[in-house]
Amino acid sequence: MRRVLKTKRVGHGGTLDPAVTGVLPIAVGQATRLLPYLPGEKTYRGVIQLGTSTNTDDLQGEVVAVQDWPQLSLEDIDQALDPFRGSIEQCPPQVSAVHVNGERAHARARRGEVMDLPARPVTIHTLSLENWDSEQGKLTIEVHCSAGTYIRSLARDLGQSLGCGGCLDWLRRTQALGFVEAHAIALPVHPNEQNTSGMEPLTLIPPQLALTHLPTRTLSEGERDDWSCGRAIPHQNGTGPTVVLSSDDIMLGIGLANSEDQLRPKVVFEARG
Repeated sequence: MRRVLKTKRVGHGGTLDPAVTGVLPIAVGQATRLLPYLPGEKTYRGVIQLGTSTNTDDLQGEVVAVQDWPQLSLEDIDQALDPFRGSIEQCPPQVSAVHVNGERAHARARRGEVMDLPARPVTIHTLSLENWDSEQGKLTIEVHCSAGTYIRSLARDLGQSLGCGGCLDWLRRTQALGFVEAHAIALPVHPNEQNTSGMEPLTLIPPQLALTHLPTRTLSEGERDDWSCGRAIPHQNGTGPTVVLSSDDIMLGIGLANSEDQLRPKVVFEARG
């Protein structure tokens, strides 16, 4: 992406596993400074395969066990999903990006190590069962979850709870950090290829589009000058991060509102000394 966009300042809003498709927000230039302020929740649509367990908790890995899945109704499967809704403790997959003693777990797993990865708190805000194919042992789900949630772990844990094992068949991320598929463009070019002529033209999205969860403050021209010089702005509406806009809806940065009725610059675009 640095080559395509002709800039060194590129950041992203969460990696995707190689077999996963969907939304991957990419921040360019000074917008990279906004990534910590984006909402961390993500939404996925995918298929869980019951009866198959793998060393990666998806069908990309080595199959380690095959069992018959129970013949359950749609209502039975939906009830089996109940323990995974809300705030739960979840163990990451062995092949994952979590750090273990300073090294990514997937690097150690590929050397044949088996790690005891501690469970971490995550929140599954919604978990909808869209379809249950009892003949194939496949269930289609939609998940809206907090950052750090592994759908592969959900598939594994559901299979374990049903006594038959399970893994992720396929997965697509439909929303990430406030961006949805309608905002996305396809990137058909392999990242190692030099020819980018076949790519769909890139259109950068105004950063405030993904910050609608934050309050806004529109500055007058005089306040805009103060803001650009790093001076606090009078502000009487709440506390915490606030999106700062110009009178013509250009984003000027992020301010932190405090209890002293001030908006102090935290991220300033167009800064002046």
